[in-house]
Amino acid sequence: MPKKKTKKKSTARKSKASLTTGKNKLRAENFLVELGTEELPPKSLKHLSESFGQLFFDGLLKAGLLQESHKGYENFATPRRLAVRVPGVLNRQLDRELERRGPALQAAYDIDGKPTPALLGFAKSCQVNPKQLERLETDKGAWLVHRSKEKGLSLDTLLPGILNEAIKKLPIPKRMRWSDLDAEFVRPVHWLVLLHGKKIVKANILSVHSGRCSEGHRFLGKPVNIPSPEKYESILEKQGKVIAGFARRRQLIQQKLQKLEKTVAPGRKIGRIYADEGDGLKAIFPAQANMEMAENARFCLGDSNLLDEVTSLVEFPEVYLGEFDQVFLDVPIECLTISMKQHQKYFPVFSGKAELLPRFAVVSNLKPRTPRYIVEGNEKVLRARLSDAKFFFDQDKKIRLEARVNGLRHVMYHKKLGSQLDRINRLKKLAREIAVRLDGNKLTKNVDLAERAALLCKADLLTGMVGEFPELQGIMGKYYARHDGEPDVVADAVETHYYPRFAGDALPKGKVAQALALADKLDTLAGIFWAGEIPTGDKDPYGLRRTALGALRILVEGELDLNLMDLLVKATEGYDWKIDISVPRQVREFMMERLRGYYHDAGISHDVFEAVLACKPERPFDFDKRVRAVMSFRKLKEAQSLTAANKRISNILKQGGTADWDHVSKQLLSAPEEIKLADKVAQLHRELTPLFESGEYTRIMKRLAELRPQVDDFFDKVMVMVDEEAVRDNRLALLDSLGKLFLRVADLSKLQGKTS
Repeated sequence: MPKKKTKKKSTARKSKASLTTGKNKLRAENFLVELGTEELPPKSLKHLSESFGQLFFDGLLKAGLLQESHKGYENFATPRRLAVRVPGVLNRQLDRELERRGPALQAAYDIDGKPTPALLGFAKSCQVNPKQLERLETDKGAWLVHRSKEKGLSLDTLLPGILNEAIKKLPIPKRMRWSDLDAEFVRPVHWLVLLHGKKIVKANILSVHSGRCSEGHRFLGKPVNIPSPEKYESILEKQGKVIAGFARRRQLIQQKLQKLEKTVAPGRKIGRIYADEGDGLKAIFPAQANMEMAENARFCLGDSNLLDEVTSLVEFPEVYLGEFDQVFLDVPIECLTISMKQHQKYFPVFSGKAELLPRFAVVSNLKPRTPRYIVEGNEKVLRARLSDAKFFFDQDKKIRLEARVNGLRHVMYHKKLGSQLDRINRLKKLAREIAVRLDGNKLTKNVDLAERAALLCKADLLTGMVGEFPELQGIMGKYYARHDGEPDVVADAVETHYYPRFAGDALPKGKVAQALALADKLDTLAGIFWAGEIPTGDKDPYGLRRTALGALRILVEGELDLNLMDLLVKATEGYDWKIDISVPRQVREFMMERLRGYYHDAGISHDVFEAVLACKPERPFDFDKRVRAVMSFRKLKEAQSLTAANKRISNILKQGGTADWDHVSKQLLSAPEEIKLADKVAQLHRELTPLFESGEYTRIMKRLAELRPQVDDFFDKVMVMVDEEAVRDNRLALLDSLGKLFLRVADLSKLQGKTS
């Protein structure tokens, strides 16, 4: 017979005891892993470090090698290393008690008390004698169980698998191999540190054996031995001249830049130039940017990752101030800042009035006794860059933009959609059509200006400056258009028809710029959809999602009351193929999905979007006004009752069949509640008609909230589905008339949850 059930000791108590007693006692120590590599990609270093830390920590947690009271982990990242320090890592897993349930006691023995085949088979699978099985009492009866202990695996055994799995999952687009090894990583790996407390954990990862030796700075430091995870940063900084913490290095660069500002006081002589009185010099980076500066130094502030990228390039940063010849200030500011920021990783220097000064801050990975040579070397490199920019700018101005337009026939836009000149011809027609609509279907000056801007908007693609700096397309077109004497609105439209270029970017201002920007985006959407290159999954090579959202933002935030489907049909007419209405419809559906995401990001609940979408508004600005009206309506105290009433109306009308109820007959109204409701509905139909025509939906919804008393009384005291057909149909007609009032704004039956 099986042993009687014995009282089990607490697992928690056993685990706690095993931390302090026993032959193989558990130890919790800080753990350090450092992968030493050749220079890692600076733009992805921060993301790589964060991913490595999270993946390694998750691996330890999943393997049961962390104490319950763990305190997270710390990431370290420099150009030549990725490191993670995790506190409270166990040297082995906790032993586990396993319980395997066998046959029920009644099925385990026959009438003579002998083991049945079921019991014998279970005992054999557990590799024990049937007498060694224990008895388990439950509410549903007694069972035989086999209890055993599984010894926890050691950290040394588990660690290679955990590390290799973390490395395998890192977001590395393209891995490389080195030497004749099979190992693959983003860059060749040269050393590996694995420390559990003071002990080295032996492992071979990416064909490198682990140890405690780490490399210091390439030029300023030396190889160092890490005694323990706790001393990692201090030893590496003192002996290796490496600041391992990314955040600390970033903060240090900021502090040095701020200190540099203070050394250049207003009016003090700095090298060969003076700061204007009251201005002072500033090294600008995103954390210090303000909107006033953004208007004057767009490219300086547009690259929000510069500080992170510079931090990823150095291990022991020093900041120096250099200068360049003032003659280069004649070149557009965007050309200068893009040369400094994107090509050389310098911080441009601005006056307090946000005017670019002939100075720059360079972050160096060296600290020589004579930094003058570093400054002069960087000045020489920048001088060559800026000389090229000035040469291109001076040469480009010799040819008018209009004279370059015919050359666009040799620039391919898309193999199925023709050249950039073909595109220009389409944009001229479409921009003109949109401008006419924006000006109330009148031929005004804006219409001709929009057509002129469309003619010139792609001409700068053939300039030397844009050939050297493709990021400046549109921007250089603005400067060259102004130099050619084009109207300011045309020049501004040439630049801003690319707007918005990214999430949160500015929108084109003015009807001319808005018309051209919409024409450019809608032409792209219609053409690429017709060419069959619709975005799928995460693949969107032509940036159509961004393009669609940009067009919607212009329509909504620019408050342009234009019919989207009408514009898409006009966009397809510009092509030389037969109009297929399915293309505009496809594009419209695609854009409405982007609009859904737009409102989701703005915190608008999905049911509000669906309530408005059910009414199929064709104008995005009108759609937006309805959304705002429904959001305001939900805050009213009457909202919940009227929402429920609309759902009830929808259900009743479905039961009523497909009959078309033209009007409500007063003669068939008998109950006081339905008479009052009918009078109120008729009154609102009359009074709200002007508001519907002007799209004042928020005011409309507030007025419709007045219906609550009559609606509540009607549903409380009036039976709709009566036997008398004429009365029933008349009451259905009343509900239909009531529902249509709300449906002229949104389908409230789609709203879910409690209103706020």
